[in-house]
Amino acid sequence: METETVFYAICAAAVLIMLEYFRRRRRRILSFVFGAATGLIALMLVNKFGFVIGADIPLNTFNICGSAVLGAPFVVCLVILNFL
Repeated sequence: METETVFYAICAAAVLIMLEYFRRRRRRILSFVFGAATGLIALMLVNKFGFVIGADIPLNTFNICGSAVLGAPFVVCLVILNFL
């Protein structure tokens, strides 16, 4: 199996898990909007001020969609992966 295929399968599974999480919440839309907003704000802050800690996270489609669906933990994982 190719590494890229495994990567996309893991990303798809994470998105499905988060969508199921948002579906089970009492306030679905508010929960999703709050999670997406915190993720996007965290991504913008890391993109703007990440040079201070040595993290260079570009704004691309994958990062924006990932931070919108998965929230701030996605951005934290991106920063951690940037240091590895």
